Amino acid sequence: MTISWAIQPPGVSSRSINAENFTGESGQGAKASSKLGPGRKGSAWVNIPPGETAILADIKGTGVIRHIWMTVTDKTDHGPFVLRDLVLRMYWDGSETPSVEVPLGDFFCNGFAQRALVTSEPIVVAPTGGMNSFIPMPFRDGARITVENQHGGELTHFFYQIDYTLGDDVADAMYFHAQWRRSNGNLPLGEDHVILDGVEGKGTYLGTYVGIASLQRYWWGEGEVKFYVDDDTENPTLCSTGLEDYAGGAWAFQDELRSDPEPKVLTFNAPYFGYPFHETVDRTKGAPFHPGMPPMHGVYRWHIPDPIYFQERLRVTVQQIGTWDHGGLFERSDDISSTAYWYQDSVNQDLPELLPAEQRWPR
Repeated sequence: MTISWAIQPPGVSSRSINAENFTGESGQGAKASSKLGPGRKGSAWVNIPPGETAILADIKGTGVIRHIWMTVTDKTDHGPFVLRDLVLRMYWDGSETPSVEVPLGDFFCNGFAQRALVTSEPIVVAPTGGMNSFIPMPFRDGARITVENQHGGELTHFFYQIDYTLGDDVADAMYFHAQWRRSNGNLPLGEDHVILDGVEGKGTYLGTYVGIASLQRYWWGEGEVKFYVDDDTENPTLCSTGLEDYAGGAWAFQDELRSDPEPKVLTFNAPYFGYPFHETVDRTKGAPFHPGMPPMHGVYRWHIPDPIYFQERLRVTVQQIGTWDHGGLFERSDDISSTAYWYQDSVNQDLPELLPAEQRWPR
């Protein structure tokens, strides 16, 4: 039996970047001084001024990013939406176009700028706000990771760590991408929310995070997720039977299908799918209390054991369909935000620009 964890590939070395070692170079960690003396936790975090972009990693050579950990305070005097106001970007092989451009919280399946525990294989968010990614991210000629502060004031105590290897054989590896989109209740009835479009080439779709603020009454999760693969036009090759089904649940994520007494909503996490977030109160730090907030929901689905391959192009959408006991299915228009995660054989140069901060706020 082969135990891959105990096998060291020839010529591969381990590196780590954080505020204690900004370059990841050998023997250069933990050099800063604190009141405890040299090398005693002297540089644990960075501060990011408003409007500034912090370069978290600028790696030269060939390798694979193996693990990313980040955390940031959400207690500020400049508004409650820190996790939506910070933009995470990743660039591969010297490209000036980011392959990843996603609000920080949404990348880690924490939409609406609110924290939620996530326990899945590629993404884990642990107490309290320890955001982890275990998604492998290969690069052939360098990698750059940044965070831009689009918040209203200076961001203090931003912690991060990027663990990677150098010297890997990535000749056949594809480039990781992630993209965020939002339809803020502004789509005509019957028009689907676009999760991903504009992908040309060969690749593998990795997964989806969807956040929905339900702006209409009754059940919100009947919309089917559709994958238009290669030559698909009007109809997709792959289609789910509803959003809660796509996220591995059933019958409205509740303890029992009943109306009396009122059922309990049940959140859950699993390795490849989950419903980690349900909230009816805005709990972002500094937000005023509004008991009439629209219910908010977050789901994720990872296509790791059941990959979605495409050879030429890919488009992914989700319908906005609800249901109620007396009228059956009906078209809805909710506030939907989504993050798509995928690999493709080239660095995508034609992705849409991210919405400005004020159009990303969860309202």
